[in-house]
Amino acid sequence: MNLFDAGILGAIQGLTEFLPVSSSGHLVLAQSLIPGFSQPGVLFDVVLHFGTLFAVLYYFAKKILSLKINYLLLLFIGTIPAALFGYFFAPFLEASFGNVKWVAAELIITGVLNILVDKFPSKKKILSLKNSFLVGVAQAIAIIPGISRSGATIFAGVGLGISKKEAAEFSFLLSIPAILGANILQFAKYGANGRIDVPYYLTGLIVSFAVGFFSIKVVFKFLEERKFKYFGYYAIALGLIFFIL
Repeated sequence: MNLFDAGILGAIQGLTEFLPVSSSGHLVLAQSLIPGFSQPGVLFDVVLHFGTLFAVLYYFAKKILSLKINYLLLLFIGTIPAALFGYFFAPFLEASFGNVKWVAAELIITGVLNILVDKFPSKKKILSLKNSFLVGVAQAIAIIPGISRSGATIFAGVGLGISKKEAAEFSFLLSIPAILGANILQFAKYGANGRIDVPYYLTGLIVSFAVGFFSIKVVFKFLEERKFKYFGYYAIALGLIFFIL
């Protein structure tokens, strides 16, 4: 991997972390096309996710600073499933990041979820402890590469009757503890072994931040205009292409 590769992967992460097409799935597919690409565990991937974490913090800075205790509790409850799933199934999850056909199949599932989001009627149920936990379960499942985290959580939220705007906001804010947790686990496991190419990791992080900030705006626009199905068509087509190839 060189600086150009790192920048391309950072752009892919920034663009697809919030667009409901699975950033991890795209990274697996893109990395499979880079000759000799390797990383300790999935450390490079979570560093790229760290860049998009900064994008969330910057985009929602005012909202984050004004969050009340009850909303923070909802975020905590929503984080529990992913924390448990990521901790206990880490070896399986790391192995799945190298299976291109598995990722392709999961991308097709992601595409179907995106198409269904447009079909849900607009409702405005209150985000409750139960709903936040169920959205958290969707986030846990989305740790599997190919299942979009934003797509799965927005699908779960809208399916539970939460407004599309609030479901998207909760989805993005819920990514903060999830990404922090993944970075802590990966750095604890691989960060001290001296195999980190700092320039490449830093380049990927910066690019993923810049691109991620603008992709958040795209998600809200497509949600409002009921155009999530286009993300669905794209994910299904990409999954079929890589599955066949």
